[in-house]
Amino acid sequence: MKKENFDFYSRTSIKSYNLDDRIRYQLKMLDGLDAFTRLHSENVANLTCRLCEYLNVEKSIGKGFTVYCTTCAYLHDIGKIFIPPAVLQKKAALTKEEYEIMKTHTSIGYKMCMEDPKLRPYSAGTLFHHESLDGSGYPNGVTEKDIPYEGQIIRVADEFDAISSKRQYKTHVGIIDTLNILIDDSNPKIQTLNTLIQEAKPTKGSKFSVGKINKEILRNLFKVVLDDTEYEISVRIEYLDYLKEELKRLDEANRYLQKMEKAPQRKKEYFKQGAEAYLRDKETLENIPNLLIEMKKAYDDRQNHIKKLYDEAKQIKKLKC
Repeated sequence: MKKENFDFYSRTSIKSYNLDDRIRYQLKMLDGLDAFTRLHSENVANLTCRLCEYLNVEKSIGKGFTVYCTTCAYLHDIGKIFIPPAVLQKKAALTKEEYEIMKTHTSIGYKMCMEDPKLRPYSAGTLFHHESLDGSGYPNGVTEKDIPYEGQIIRVADEFDAISSKRQYKTHVGIIDTLNILIDDSNPKIQTLNTLIQEAKPTKGSKFSVGKINKEILRNLFKVVLDDTEYEISVRIEYLDYLKEELKRLDEANRYLQKMEKAPQRKKEYFKQGAEAYLRDKETLENIPNLLIEMKKAYDDRQNHIKKLYDEAKQIKKLKC
């Protein structure tokens, strides 16, 4: 059976740029990360690259900002090299003490970058990717005016991938649910006396006029995810067309097989050869019925998945923040 390929992040990546040895050196730092963190770093970088394109930063900020910001994103979790594996790779929820240890990866990564002249220009990703516009983030609790734009972009990409990806310490969360979590994070909140978080009604000049993440960046994330969802639909439809042709082939083979079983002895060879003409490598006459059942199931499963993707695309289009 033809292999079904779909890479959510393959179409736009820093790998598509003409990288020089200096940038390759920075990306080589990822070799020290564990498999989960490295994949996460690559995902965040590719999402960051997409966001930069949708935000048109080359025009609004300057030429080269996309590559710069994407490199920052590749390096954003580099400090996790020094987080104990027992904490970094723990499958259960982290304790309060373990979470405090995990949080140090931001300052550790920043120190690593500042001590290496080749990494120093990209230190913003390590230091600011967990800071929040409303000041509730870490490690320094700075607010919107002190968080560089690259840090704000990486924060959105990082949070999206961290929530939606299946990691060793949590279960998978659907795309729509993930985006709704980010929408909630983009809304201003206040801390009440009984420590319950409530929606704030921002007023002009209020320090609660922003949420944790940048709404403009989040809106463009909707576009990125919608674009990729529609791309996935097109890829899966193409594969569905392939399965449809395979079903026709196996139907014909099965038709000849059934005629062979009912035919008189003198005609069995004729129908046998007819059935075999439709077979591919490693397929046998005996396997035809089972192959047909498996192919029909594969076709139905993928057709249902495409319907879910269409529904997902409709929901993404309705999202607002």
